[in-house]
This record gives sequence, structure tokens and C-alpha cells, in this order.
Amino acid sequence: MADRDLGEGPRLAAETGAWVCCEDEAGQTLRPPKARTWSRRGHTPVIAVSGKGSGRVSIAGLVCYRPGARSHLFYRVIIHRGRKGERRSFSEADYAALLTAAHQQLRAPIIVCWDNLNTHISARMRAFIAAHPDWLTVVRLPAYAPDLNPAEGVWANVKNGLGNLAAHGIDHLAAIVKNRLKHIQYRPDLIDGFLAQTGLVFDAEPP
Repeated sequence: MADRDLGEGPRLAAETGAWVCCEDEAGQTLRPPKARTWSRRGHTPVIAVSGKGSGRVSIAGLVCYRPGARSHLFYRVIIHRGRKGERRSFSEADYAALLTAAHQQLRAPIIVCWDNLNTHISARMRAFIAAHPDWLTVVRLPAYAPDLNPAEGVWANVKNGLGNLAAHGIDHLAAIVKNRLKHIQYRPDLIDGFLAQTGLVFDAEPP
């Protein structure tokens, strides 16, 4: 179930009519990515912010493809506020909710391609996968192969839009991230472009 090679995903999809869904995670703090900007010569651009607040916005995304169908992006966003005892990453329940929501909205089986993150291969996640063999299949990506995951293109696109952003706080940052993700959801051509960047093709014919 979880040890198939990456090529098994398109083959299974062609046989079963399932969607091939690639998953990945990313995060963003209040320190924005650096980007080029401009100002009058000799005047360094400065934006005044309060300097208060901390935390991190974590994102789990699922880009879904099926030949002849509109591509989709599903995501979950969690705000970590740095409180004592607070979990700093997605739990098995968070991933299960994301996969279940995608399955319900796509109304078809899904084949999930993801890496060997400890939460992906934990006993609880294996139990969840085993409990839903009728609609969920997992294929593991090779180790250290972000270039094979079209979800990486989502993060690159989101972070390009956050360059030099001075968010007022973690809630403001989370709202902006969600807005960027929603914008991508309405751009199936852009989601297709993320797949094209990997060089993968999900159009295998059944044997």
C-alpha cells in the first residue's frame, strides 16, 4: 500500500479512475522572504511595524490531477502561537481531515503521493490508511526528491507573493496566506503548470 514506486500512481489512476494527489507541507513566520524593491536613491525603504507577536503559519497542501478533468488544490492552514505545550506541526488527524475532505469533494478514490515524514508513516496514519482501502491509496515519493512534487510549486508561488511583506501579526499573515492559496485554487492552469515543472505526466493508459 505504501511502498509502491511513483510510477504506480498513474497506473492505478488509469485503472480505477482515481485522482493522483501530491501532498507537501510548508511554513511561514513573520519574517518575510526578501525580494527586490525600489525607492529614491539614497533613501532605504522602511516600513514601521509594532515588532510584537510571534508564531508560525503551517500549511499542508494537496494538488490533485486526473486526465481530462480540472485540477484542484486543497489545503489546511494552522496557526502556531508559540504557546507552551502547543504542537508545532500537523498531526495525523489533520492529515486525515485533509485527505477525507479531498475525497468527498472529488467524489472519487484518491492516490496520495507524499514523502516519508514521520507523521506520514506513523502507526496512527498507517491505521487510517488501512481503514479506507476503498478510496485511499498511498505511494511514497523517493527520499530527497522535491523536484518530483508539484506541491512545491504552490509554496514557491505563495512565497513570491510574500516578498518584503510586513504583516501586522500572525493572524494577518495567516489571512494573507489563505488569500494567496484561494487565488491559486481558481487557477487550474497554474496548478497544471506546477505539474509540468516536475516533468511528470499523469496520463498513463490502463494495460
